[in-house]
Amino acid sequence: MIGLYILGAMLLFGAFKVLRGVYYIRKAKRLEAEAAGIEARTDALNAETAGIKAERKARQAAAVVALGFVAEEDLDTENALPVPPERKAALDAVRAGDWEAGAAYVEGCGTDWEERWQRVRALAEVAAEDDSWLLAWRAARPADATAALVNADTSIAVAWNVRGDQTADRTTQEQFRIFHQLLSKAQADAHEAQRLADPADPVPYMVEQPLAQGLGYTHERYGELWAQITRRDPKVLTAHTSALQYWCAKWRGSHELALAFARESAASGKPGELLSLLPLAAYVEQELREPDLRPETFFKEPEVVAAVEAALVDLAAADPDDWRAIRLRHVLAYFLFWQDRDAEAVEQFRHIDGYIGAMPWYYAPRSRYVYARDWAVREVTPGL
Repeated sequence: MIGLYILGAMLLFGAFKVLRGVYYIRKAKRLEAEAAGIEARTDALNAETAGIKAERKARQAAAVVALGFVAEEDLDTENALPVPPERKAALDAVRAGDWEAGAAYVEGCGTDWEERWQRVRALAEVAAEDDSWLLAWRAARPADATAALVNADTSIAVAWNVRGDQTADRTTQEQFRIFHQLLSKAQADAHEAQRLADPADPVPYMVEQPLAQGLGYTHERYGELWAQITRRDPKVLTAHTSALQYWCAKWRGSHELALAFARESAASGKPGELLSLLPLAAYVEQELREPDLRPETFFKEPEVVAAVEAALVDLAAADPDDWRAIRLRHVLAYFLFWQDRDAEAVEQFRHIDGYIGAMPWYYAPRSRYVYARDWAVREVTPGL
């Protein structure tokens, strides 16, 4: 009897375990189902919230566009301002093989060295894709200083195309090897352009500035190159902004050297000569390179605010028809946005809007420009 009792007890205990297991399995399934339901409802709420946010963002973006600003998808990320009709005509002509049109286009700016550099660079960018017209030009006029200058700048553009615009850690050793080979050829081409040039022309020496970055000129050697430029014209804005790149930490200098150079350049300029751009550009480069700097505080530091004020005075004194002012307006819009000076920022955005191929916007996706512009516009537009 005792044995039967024990057996019965064991069977009951086993049945209990089975039933308890079934209970917990069912409970687990029920909990899983409830969790899945909660997750589904959470996902639905998140989707609804995201939808509401997206709808609000789209509505706000449309409202900004309705005020006369350019839609994000229509922003030109290649140019800082509209391409002049004569430049477009000249580039179309050389693409069709008419090198004489290109020669006439460059020579048409006379001794405006800033404009000469811009025109040479525009032709070089075309020749970097197809140089058949440039080869014909050089064959027809082997001693032509302008042809030699375009050729030198083309060689540099080709080298930089091979390197790409990624940081050093994202550039392959093979890219670097070919890049340096091409830069060595470009250096010979630049020296040829310098030999053939008008003694007063600084542009063949300006063309060498990117070579100094890529080939790693010493500070002393760069100083000699800089002296060649400034001896011919000390106020060419692009020469100064290119020199700033050399002195930046990302190339051959440091934040301290870059800022010292920038301040010296700004101090050498008279109101309206727009050299006040240099300190602002130096601050942009520093903020981008130092991850611990927060733009909402860094750009409000007293020395930065003072640099912005000096730039606004410089801009007010500039010739309204001086296209170089656009370069300063782009940077000012960025700084004024971070300084919470939204009305002043909007004034600059109205001048630059539509064309964002300029510092600082070319360092970031176009959405960053749109965010800054739209924020400033909303802040100064009641009800938006």
